[in-house]
Amino acid sequence: MTTSQFPPHSSASTIACPVQHGSPIDTDGGPRVALYSEAFAADPHQAYREMHRRYGSLAPVELAPGVPATLVIGYHTALRILNDPDHFPHDSRTWQKDVPSDCPVLPMLEWRPAVIRNDGPTHSRYRQAIVAGIEEIDLFALHATVEQIAIPLINTFCEDGSADLISQYALPLSFAVINAMLGCPPEIGQRAATGLAAMFEGVDADKGNAMFSQAMFDLVTLKRAEPGNDIVSGLLQHPANLDDGEMIHQVLCLYGAGIEPTQNLIVNTLRLMLTDDRFGAGLLGGSLSTRDALDEVLFTDPPLSNYCVSFPKQPILIDGVWLPAHQPVVVSMAGCNNDPAINSGEYTDNRAHLAWSLGPHACPARSVAYMIAQDAIDQLLDALPDMRLAVAAQELVWRPGPLHRALAALPIVFPESPPLNIS
Repeated sequence: MTTSQFPPHSSASTIACPVQHGSPIDTDGGPRVALYSEAFAADPHQAYREMHRRYGSLAPVELAPGVPATLVIGYHTALRILNDPDHFPHDSRTWQKDVPSDCPVLPMLEWRPAVIRNDGPTHSRYRQAIVAGIEEIDLFALHATVEQIAIPLINTFCEDGSADLISQYALPLSFAVINAMLGCPPEIGQRAATGLAAMFEGVDADKGNAMFSQAMFDLVTLKRAEPGNDIVSGLLQHPANLDDGEMIHQVLCLYGAGIEPTQNLIVNTLRLMLTDDRFGAGLLGGSLSTRDALDEVLFTDPPLSNYCVSFPKQPILIDGVWLPAHQPVVVSMAGCNNDPAINSGEYTDNRAHLAWSLGPHACPARSVAYMIAQDAIDQLLDALPDMRLAVAAQELVWRPGPLHRALAALPIVFPESPPLNIS
């Protein structure tokens, strides 16, 4: 099944007319769905089902207290929006004028001179440079890099008989792999990772944003002085001739997409494989593969569950609902993937999910992300085929946050094993 089986509808209608801003959808006086709450994080799928039942394809939500948005949970509606940047542009500058500087989602949504927050020729210029950098990645060498990082990490806990697969494996692995790809030294990378975590969590996000930005400035400065065989050096040498400010924000986007989402993709897939009998029988003997598990997670629990944010320039009518100008329209990849109109429950060899987005802002690094996640999981399964959850599946805790789908920890137990040989 491919996305071509679900053709987009005609483009949305726009008209300048009085619209009550802040109330794009009639909620019958009820509250908006708080995407940042612990209750939503604990069971978002029930929330999506209830939103589908009550609102259809577009639901009123809050991304943070006092930050209203519209959540797109209809698959076909999402296709229309993702393929229509003229009516749904990504420039957030007008929206952010009235947003407090300490708003927890501001660092993830604010305008930057980067590919993610621009459209038209500017977006094309940035994207061409990033795509060129990604295309230079040697996937064979990357496979070796993941192995060289994974095995020493596994060796730090394989003799213990227990581990937390986030703090001891998925996070440091994602961190080390993206640093290797970007040519980022550990000290700069550590500051970037700390700032990035604060931005995703929405805790001291403004300070995290400043820390992250400074780390990226230091990395770009280093690579101008000492270029190497890495993505950042390639961006600096691209004919787009990016200046320092543009470079910092392109690298910031690459770093942001490379650590937290990769970590969550690895962890969410491992959780599925550890809790679903289809992947059981000692994991290696399960009936479905790691790639099958990855595809299913990209449907059901994608690492960025709600993103692809746009900001209509004027009131817009879509699916019979007026959306106000300059208010976030957030595509729920998880909600759309599980839209009853298209979700058959069949995920094997199904690439119709929206986890990588679509249209001009689609992720250009999906093959790289797939490879990193699959290699990381397979290395762990080869080393510890008899691992199992250390707690009941229902005791796992999901981290609150309006944009991500992320566990707080993934504790496992396994027979104590000798360290692996490092070739």
